[in-house]
Amino acid sequence: MPNERVVLDADDMRRTLVRIAHEIVEKNAATAEAGNEPPVLAVVGIHRRGAYLARRLHELVSDLLAADVPSGELDISFYRDDLGRRAEAPTVHATHLDFHIDGATVVIVDDVLYTGRTVRAAIDALFDYGRPARVQLAVVADRGHRELPIRPDYVGKNLPTARGERVNVHVEELDGVDEVTITTTAEVPA
Repeated sequence: MPNERVVLDADDMRRTLVRIAHEIVEKNAATAEAGNEPPVLAVVGIHRRGAYLARRLHELVSDLLAADVPSGELDISFYRDDLGRRAEAPTVHATHLDFHIDGATVVIVDDVLYTGRTVRAAIDALFDYGRPARVQLAVVADRGHRELPIRPDYVGKNLPTARGERVNVHVEELDGVDEVTITTTAEVPA
């Protein structure tokens, strides 16, 4: 029977996103000035939950800069390296990048960083749309266990976990609640 514990509640998630937004603005202050053409800072979320988190970060960053920072959503379904190994067909979402990414600093947003394979797929997908000057990564939870040399620039919470545990980021828009939980499956005695 699974055992689940909440590690971030709704207030924690709100504070975490506000902090990440401030860090994004601080790290990109020189390039994020209003009126630059083409846009030099953009926020792009990985479908599914990363897209919702990116929308929130977009609003926060835009408010802090007093300018509308471009935002978008990225579908990585056909960029995954396990595409042929999965039993079911991937759920495909639309990619929305309604701005030029050439020369921009693009902050990719995802919910959980685990092996790094999702982020690798997102970078591959992003480069099919242009050549950003820089790509940065923001995640709500970093659980470790990297298989690729990928490191986030902005982390909500580091959650050292065992491989048998699962980190779940729930967002109000999809799940009816904002929270981060860790689920542990208890071993069944033989």
